Amino acid sequence: MGWWGVPLAIAAGTLRGSAPFLFVSLGECLTEKSGKINLGLEGTLLTGAMSAYAISYLTNSPWLGVLVAGCAGMLLGIIHAWLCQQPKVNDVAVGIAMIIFGSGIAFFFGKPFIQPIAPQLPAIALGGWSSSPQIQSALKICPLFLIGVAIAPLMQWFFASTRWGLYIRAVGDAPEAAKAMGISTSRVRWLCIVAGSFLAGIGGAYLSLYYPGSWTERISSGQGLMAVALVIFARWQPMQCLYAALLFGGAQAIGPALQSVGIDSYYYLFNASPYILTLLIMILTCSPKRTLTGAPGALGKS
Repeated sequence: MGWWGVPLAIAAGTLRGSAPFLFVSLGECLTEKSGKINLGLEGTLLTGAMSAYAISYLTNSPWLGVLVAGCAGMLLGIIHAWLCQQPKVNDVAVGIAMIIFGSGIAFFFGKPFIQPIAPQLPAIALGGWSSSPQIQSALKICPLFLIGVAIAPLMQWFFASTRWGLYIRAVGDAPEAAKAMGISTSRVRWLCIVAGSFLAGIGGAYLSLYYPGSWTERISSGQGLMAVALVIFARWQPMQCLYAALLFGGAQAIGPALQSVGIDSYYYLFNASPYILTLLIMILTCSPKRTLTGAPGALGKS
């Protein structure tokens, strides 16, 4: 297909590579809506990837691996929630500690599973209408990605239209007022951190069981940390997290797409597109002179 294959390859890479960004950013969005920051989702992503791959290999069931990955994420979330609820504990420091802890667990227990090949998640073929093998390959979509796409509008509706969504927003914006209303701020934040970590663990399962579909110690490439910038870019709105995840997934696909047509020059520069995008977002949005529209009022303050 020549040069016409470049946009097709980028589109395919966007559909395949955006799911981890989507799941982790939705999990972080849920956590930050309650006023807490979880930088430890990078470690959760790695632990989820390792757990899913190991369980899929041992049981021959990739979907069981996905479930276990989510549960592993919840376990790390429980630890994180307990630590950050302690007096005089900084969220950022706890997050960094959880990155190291989660990564260490994944590397230690994942060593025996680097070489074995685990069963992968199935793909839904949406390109049967075309006779082009490239289009057929590009339109193979993992059901887990579609689940993530469905979660985004559901979470948007949850925040806007449900009692629990109101509780979370109240705790994130004005915890003292929420306490006066009889809302347990610690309980709400605990649940949000644990649920957000569950989603991050699912994102890790996607990495190891679909795309790229293997377990290595560098599989996440910092996507858990980039998701924090993604949530800021999305202004703490789940639907905008979906759009931002697609943008980050597309940026990640530029390098491989150009390499597919023989452009090897500046390959590493193109591969750095997601990191450059993250840096630009942080520079443009995190100036002390700018007000972050949509940011929870108590984010990181208590």
